[in-house]
Amino acid sequence: MAQHPIPLKTRFFYGAGGAAYATKEAAYISFILLFYTQILGLDAAVTGVVLAIGVLWDAITDPLVGAYSDKLKSRLGRRHFPMAVAILPMGVGFIGLFSPPYFISDSTYLLPCWLLFWSLWVRSFVTLFSIPHLALATEITNDYENRSEVLGARLACMFMASVLLPALAFAFLFVEENGIDGRFIKENYYYYGIISCVLVWLVATTTVLGTRQYVKSSTVEKDLNSKTSLAKMWQDLKLTLDNQLFRALIAFEIPFSMAYGVLISLNMFAWTYFWQFSAAQISILLSVPSLVAILMVMFSLRPLSKRWEKHQQVKFSMWILFLNCLWLYPLRLTDLIPSTSESLSFTLNLMVMLIFMYFFLLRSINVQSITVDVTDLHLLRHGQLQEGSFLSIINFCQKFAAIFGPIYGGFALDYIGLENQLEPSQVGYESQIDLIIAMGIGVIPLTLLSLYLGNKIFFPREEVLSIQSALEVKKTAL
Repeated sequence: MAQHPIPLKTRFFYGAGGAAYATKEAAYISFILLFYTQILGLDAAVTGVVLAIGVLWDAITDPLVGAYSDKLKSRLGRRHFPMAVAILPMGVGFIGLFSPPYFISDSTYLLPCWLLFWSLWVRSFVTLFSIPHLALATEITNDYENRSEVLGARLACMFMASVLLPALAFAFLFVEENGIDGRFIKENYYYYGIISCVLVWLVATTTVLGTRQYVKSSTVEKDLNSKTSLAKMWQDLKLTLDNQLFRALIAFEIPFSMAYGVLISLNMFAWTYFWQFSAAQISILLSVPSLVAILMVMFSLRPLSKRWEKHQQVKFSMWILFLNCLWLYPLRLTDLIPSTSESLSFTLNLMVMLIFMYFFLLRSINVQSITVDVTDLHLLRHGQLQEGSFLSIINFCQKFAAIFGPIYGGFALDYIGLENQLEPSQVGYESQIDLIIAMGIGVIPLTLLSLYLGNKIFFPREEVLSIQSALEVKKTAL
């Protein structure tokens, strides 16, 4: 029987924690590569490798934290204890990331070490917070549709923070000073780090305190195999791969995450150097389509879930994302979008961003919701609660695959030859073409592969409800 919708207050308090993860994503998507290469002068290939090492570390720690959280026995529950521990150091990391001292930033050898240290710091504590937070959704509700709405609240807050934070920064922090583009002023990034720190502290604390009523539910479940040794955690992680559907989800996510990693690594450069949008225009591109898309998803998620299966929504979203991918660039290169028509270029980019954000968000919600549904099947088969492990393994695959993005982007930028401190008007036409070609090569083939692999994902509502009914019967018999 379907449950009543989760109260809006609960969804807000839970969803707010997604902004902590999004703050990290915003930093790496919008600013880190630009800051360390164009402002501090670090070699782009070196920067890409260092960032890739950070993502690799992130990918390794995700499943370990997930398995640890699943087995944790604490007065504060399986999820809230690690979340609370992570809050303070998580925020401090953003200040370190954007504040290298002058003797560090002037050193070819110390600067990449500084970037690596603080990247590992930030990623470690964000993982310690975000993986248990993601798994907390399974303890708030087990209803088929409510799961999507709770996870949707988290993703909505993630997307809102990931676009609003850089958008507001572009609009008010990275403004032009004395004829100098604010994106190329080093001191502005120090203040961005402080803002990120404060935001992380605020939203993470809100979630920990606002969802404290679920602490009890995270400690009542019994697990006969409660040992938390590293060997047992590894054994449990391997057990999650027993499910064929989960393996299909992993195979589907890997090429898509690789393509997405390339896109986010190069998109800011395309906006800056190909379209030559100002910081204010980029602020609008990041904020307006994303906010509209988030509202559209929140209002359409339940009607869509009632009419179409989750796997159907995933596949349809993938097709739209592929078709919407890079179609504007050939039009500009063939002068169907005249270079003199800045308003038309900007309007079409707004439209592309709106479509991208809506279907990317819809796809992400349903992938996570299917993953949570798979944990019910795992519990029925093996008698183990491993929500954190399943969700963290999906994160592991996404992040491990996304390592390709900064590495590819770093070498692509070196090949293109974007020199440090170049203003958009100083970049030649040939470099602009090379940038777009690099994006196409890195995005289109991988997206097509993901589309093909997505055909193997099939988990209908009736099967999920049958599994949950069997779990209820099994629970009653105990």
